[in-house]
Amino acid sequence: MTSRYAARRRRNRIMMGLSLAATLMGLAWLVVILAVLLWEGLSGLSLAVFTEMTPPPGGTGGLLNPIVGSLMLTILAVLIGTPIGILAGTYMAEYGRYDKLTSVVRFINDILLSAPSIVVGLFIYEVMVAPMGHFSGLAGAVALAVIVIPVVVRTTEDMLILVPNELREAAAALGTPRAFVITTVCYRAAKAGMITGVLLATARISGETAPLLFTALSNQFWSSNLNAPMASLPMVIFQFALSPYKDWQMLAWTGALIITFTVLSLSIIARALAASRKP
Repeated sequence: MTSRYAARRRRNRIMMGLSLAATLMGLAWLVVILAVLLWEGLSGLSLAVFTEMTPPPGGTGGLLNPIVGSLMLTILAVLIGTPIGILAGTYMAEYGRYDKLTSVVRFINDILLSAPSIVVGLFIYEVMVAPMGHFSGLAGAVALAVIVIPVVVRTTEDMLILVPNELREAAAALGTPRAFVITTVCYRAAKAGMITGVLLATARISGETAPLLFTALSNQFWSSNLNAPMASLPMVIFQFALSPYKDWQMLAWTGALIITFTVLSLSIIARALAASRKP
């Protein structure tokens, strides 16, 4: 028996050592990536990055137009996708929790969650860009909204399901209409989790490049026209990083740093909100 326990402990130590080594390897690569990003990105960070337009090769400039373009596309995508996602998640959790339609919608939603974003871009290209005959910021926002919807649907449904039924029953016992119970009781109880889902969806689309290749494309100049090609930070990073010009490459590193810390900030806020729900 002693030899058997010793063999088990030995196997346990081996597996613990392998797991720890794999964890450290993953963390090491993450640290290296962040270190290189900080080293390269901070060297080009200045006030001009946020106040000047993208420059021609060999010129001086910043990333004002792609930053503003990314903000416009992201905000519009969230405004389009969030209500649809919340309403769909509400139906699945409150009205049709055991319906066959809910099972079908949940299955399709899971597929959308794992679908490559470039497929979404191609789909919006076929249904919007091709019929319109030109690229546009509106098409880019719709493509990003399609990515937002499944994230919001999943988090809304999960958070509403976690709301105790006793709260619904207590409100219903007072003669409160079901829609009023959902909006004033269930939404309030699940508010932190639902906001977390919206923030996670925003973080996901902040760095998306593939859908914008087929929809918003890009614009070297300032443009707030949603019916025309629009600059975005991920697209400028993609273009400038592949260019042979050192000044463009430096701006690409700086843009990558801005996006990384934006996504990191949104993820931290989402984690904090999720943690606030725990007793």
